[in-house]
Formats: sequence, C-alpha cells, structure tokens
Amino acid sequence: MRIKQQQQLKNMKKNRDTKLVLILLFLGTGFCGFSQNTEIPLWEKVPDAIEAKDYKEEFTYDAAGAINGISKVSEPTLTIFMADAKIANGTSVVICPGGGYHHLSINKEGYKIAQWLNTLGISAFVLKYRMPSDLTMKDKTVGPLQDAQEALRMVRRNAEKWKLDPNKIGIMGFSAGGHLASSLSTKFLEKVYVPVDNTSARPDFSILMYPVISMQGGMTHKGSKTNLLGENPSATLVEKYSNDKQVNATTPKTFIVHATDDKAVPVENSINYYLALKQNKIPVELHLFENGGHGFGLGVEGTNKNWSKACENWLISNEFIPGTLGTK
Repeated sequence: MRIKQQQQLKNMKKNRDTKLVLILLFLGTGFCGFSQNTEIPLWEKVPDAIEAKDYKEEFTYDAAGAINGISKVSEPTLTIFMADAKIANGTSVVICPGGGYHHLSINKEGYKIAQWLNTLGISAFVLKYRMPSDLTMKDKTVGPLQDAQEALRMVRRNAEKWKLDPNKIGIMGFSAGGHLASSLSTKFLEKVYVPVDNTSARPDFSILMYPVISMQGGMTHKGSKTNLLGENPSATLVEKYSNDKQVNATTPKTFIVHATDDKAVPVENSINYYLALKQNKIPVELHLFENGGHGFGLGVEGTNKNWSKACENWLISNEFIPGTLGTK
C-alpha cells in the first residue's frame, strides 16, 4: 500500500498543470461536483518562491499505510472537508496542524480534527502550509503567514458558492500551527503579498491548541523559533512574532486549550496570550488542564479529554453553531 501511495504522490507532483485546472474548476463551480476530502492548490503561483529541485516533500505513514505526517512542504494546499448538507450550518474553520515549523502532524491535528468539526455541521479546510526555508522562499519568516492569509481569503472569497457564512470563518491551530493561527489573528492586515482582491483575511474566531505564542527565550519552543526566524533573530523580529505582544482591539475572540504539564511548549504561552486578549477586552476562554502533555489532539486520556465538548459549548455560546449547551 505504501509503494502505491508513494507512486500516486509522485504522479501528482509531475502533473501541476492538472492541479491548476482543478483549482480553476473548483473555484468556478463550487464544491458540489467534487468528492469529500478534495485537495486543491492554495496558489496558482506561490508568492516569492524559489525553485529548489532537491527540496521534495517527505511523508511518514501509520501502520495501515495512511499518511501521518508531511515535511519539506513547498506547495501549499487545502484539503476540503465539507459538512453534510443535512447538518451544515455555514460555519467553517481553516486548520493549521502543528509540527514545529519542520513537519505537519496532518492526520492527528488536521484530518481527524476536520472530521470532528464536520459532526458539528462545520466545514473544515486543512491547510498544508509551507515549511519556512531559505531554500524555497525569499523570506521564510512570512511564508507560512502568506499561506494562512490566502487560505482565509480563499474560503471567504468563495463563501457564497460553497454555501458558507463569510462572517463565521475561524482559524484553528495546534502547537506551531497555533503560532501560525495566532499570527494570522494578529497580523491579518500585514501586507506580506499582493492579494488578487480586497477580501479580508481576518478570522472571525480563533481556536488555539497548546499553541506556541512567544518567541522570547525561556518561553518559546526552540525548534519552532529557529525554523521560522533563524539561529540569531533580531530583537525586533522576536518581538514581532511574539504574538502576545501583537494583540490589539481587532484580534478575534479566542478559545484556548493547554495542559499544565506540557514540557514542549510552556503553558505560559497560552496564559500570556489570554492576558493580552483580556487587557484588550477581546472575548476569550482559556482551559488549562492538569495533565495531557503536548500534542494530545482530540484527547484520549487525562484531564484534557473533554476539551472538544468545551469547545463545542463555546461555539454555541458565541452563536457560531446552533445547539444546546451540555456537558456530555
């Protein structure tokens, strides 16, 4: 099975023209003629890209041969999980998997999360964003943010065709993906590329899961910081990408989850972002769990396992989805 999947992936890489035709058809006709979990290119032409022939995507697989993670991403895509029309409520979420800006935990923190959101009537878009690299982009500090901005714009731009509410589009991120999600939430107005129109890149809400927030020493996740900013970033760059320092009155309302015993990304990342939102009078809900460590995804053990119900209640309370508040 693994050999077959690898061959399929190679064929997809060789046929970029077909991908471009697919995205043009998709954007022109809506999603009705496409199967669930369709993957489409994010860009017709990736901004500020540098061609690196030896920089090829690498995949890890689970025991069944399904893709588990991806590294060396240079061609960003969206994988689309449309909610069943019978329960779809128009709300949508762009998902940014984690992986330290080195790889993407795209199954546990992408596809599985999208499937859960679908059960709530929410359509989900898993963002395979570029890994920051001097080999493939002119400025690696803005490459992932370019992808996040365009992903939000693409969903909002096509909201009517895809039967989505343009005012109920969220961003969700895990670990380093949480850094990207909070970067978009605080930098959606930053001109990191020239968009094709004036569609807003601002998320209507953010969901941050054990996020990397700060680039400050003693607080940050070192791998994420180095991969995004380089070995010796300036104090100005560190401040700019410490997103708790960038919150203002336009930052969207936020739901945050973190485990106190997280040894990879200190819980203070979430606490400081919460305090910054509170200071700016942005609605925010923070759930700190006694245990769970880092990277627990949907949660299967420990005190963190019920975060998804708390998140559902938050979405209901903020009228992003219909429903009745509950504890089970």
